[in-house]
Amino acid sequence: MMKSTAHIDNSGRKANALAKETSPYLLQHAYNPVDWRPWGEEAFSEARDRDVPILLSVGYSACHWCHVMEHESFENEEIAAQMNKDFVCIKVDREERPDVDGIYMSAVQMMTGQGGWPMTMFLTLEGKPFFGGTYFPPDDKYGRPGFPRILTAVADAWKTKRSEIEEQGQEIASGLIESDQKMNGLEETLLTSKILDSAYAKLASQFDRQYGGFGSAPKFPHPMDLRLLLHQWHRTRQEDSLHATTFTLDKMAGGGM
Repeated sequence: MMKSTAHIDNSGRKANALAKETSPYLLQHAYNPVDWRPWGEEAFSEARDRDVPILLSVGYSACHWCHVMEHESFENEEIAAQMNKDFVCIKVDREERPDVDGIYMSAVQMMTGQGGWPMTMFLTLEGKPFFGGTYFPPDDKYGRPGFPRILTAVADAWKTKRSEIEEQGQEIASGLIESDQKMNGLEETLLTSKILDSAYAKLASQFDRQYGGFGSAPKFPHPMDLRLLLHQWHRTRQEDSLHATTFTLDKMAGGGM
């Protein structure tokens, strides 16, 4: 009897569970050596059965750094083997599941003060986030720890500091609930000049005067940041706020965005 090759591509790569999905982004990852699972109860049930944490990766088709991390890490046989051994790996298309993306993006922003894609989150068996970030390089660079080192540290902590991880997950989950409750009451809060000035000062302190944008590489376009700067210039005529906006946009245009 001939062996079926329905789940083998022309390069001999074996498909993972994403091959059955309809999202173009998820299908892009269908032949990664990572044993990706789509978001759903089946993946969480597997994590409970194996008693391993969940590695959640969220991105979208047009995301440059999502493709970079795929090439550097998710197509790397050694890194994929480490992911498969110590985690149940879930891949989510943020355009298909904005609800999932919204929850965990709020969590990563709470943890790190910034967000973006690809988003990489580590979850407890109940789906509570306890550690995360955005893009992680395959080796230590850009001032970020390499992804294999992150995987090792999280897997070790799961085995040796489980109670602390679960406590951390509960604290973050509670913080998200509290934040959501505050957001629901924002319509009763006046957006005062003091609040705007404070937001502008924080953003201005992160401005990269050499390359434009805010913070360190890798950077992601944040239109709301630029709108805040333009609003600040219109309101106060602070030249620095206009310069930060135009300089950033010039650098983006010069860089091919």
